[in-house]
Amino acid sequence: MASESNGSRSESVTTLNSDSIAVEMPSQPRKVALITGITGQDGSYLTEFLLGKGYEVHGLIRRSSNFNTQRIDHIYIDPHNVNKALMKLHYADLTDASSLRRWLDVIKPDEVYNLAAQSHVAVSFEIPDYTADVVATGALRLLEAVRSHTTDSGRIIKYYQAGSSEMFGSTPPPQSETTPFHPRSPYAASKCAAHWYTVNYREAYGLFACNGILFNHESPRRGENFVTRKITRALGRIKVGLQTKLFLGNLQAARDWGFAGDYVEAMWLMLQQEKPDDYVVATEEAHTVEEFLEVSFGYLGLNWKDHVEIDPRYFRPTEVDNLKGDASKAKKVLGWTPKVGFEKLVKMMVDQDLKIAEREKLLVDAGFIAAEQQP
Repeated sequence: MASESNGSRSESVTTLNSDSIAVEMPSQPRKVALITGITGQDGSYLTEFLLGKGYEVHGLIRRSSNFNTQRIDHIYIDPHNVNKALMKLHYADLTDASSLRRWLDVIKPDEVYNLAAQSHVAVSFEIPDYTADVVATGALRLLEAVRSHTTDSGRIIKYYQAGSSEMFGSTPPPQSETTPFHPRSPYAASKCAAHWYTVNYREAYGLFACNGILFNHESPRRGENFVTRKITRALGRIKVGLQTKLFLGNLQAARDWGFAGDYVEAMWLMLQQEKPDDYVVATEEAHTVEEFLEVSFGYLGLNWKDHVEIDPRYFRPTEVDNLKGDASKAKKVLGWTPKVGFEKLVKMMVDQDLKIAEREKLLVDAGFIAAEQQP
């Protein structure tokens, strides 16, 4: 599925693409965006958003034995269809500096969005070296590639660095752009390094580089090993009889949960400003894992206490108790506000995972697949 072709920056002549994504008709040549982490949750929503704005989008993907492009398959068009294929994929890796610089030189993007990461907090305790190499040093490699490209070409590239509310760690809420960081995991510490690398390159070299400190953002496309999706995925299977128990850790951890589809607009807005800056993006509401359970299980008429058990293995070595963002700067400067509230987000995820569980149940009953070994 990956392509190394570099399409022309032609003007838009249609208002809808083949997947009915509304496309603006630019009077100027198309803007070109480069996204690392394009196959992730945020990358897929950002790609849809930018295609809707009339962009040509290039994504960097890691080589794998199996394709991991499910989140963007619905908007993929074979690059041989030159007039319609406005999203193109290229092999690269944040651990490979030469590939980053090469694709910058070939693609010549106007905007770069660094969304790639080993983003699972619990996993970062198990593979800390790799997490730091990708999340921290990977961001540094990409920043240096942008700097050297702009120096050699004279072009201006606007750069977005994906930060995380985990950087605040044990600092009491609400957390804003001026709140001190106190990371509590290798992932969070690596994100702090990437944040300050971005600030340094902005101040030292004059790069248009922004940090988006995004609080927890979820969707039906969230990875299944993240607690919100773990809950809704298990809930769907419990509802149709494929599973009876769900094992979790700290139910009192509170998070500021928003919808990923809303948050990618804030990323884009940061790069449309006259000056680069850093912004917290959040709903300004915090809810505990227990509240998430109450809303999700209650939506399907179930009592979560009948199915949830606590497993000590899911507690972190250092817990983060409460993250709640202060997004007043983003509201004032960017004009951004979230559109999807907490309950709507939870129900959106439950609806999707119930459909998946129902399809899985049909296949199990028909003997096409074996039921997974679930308690």
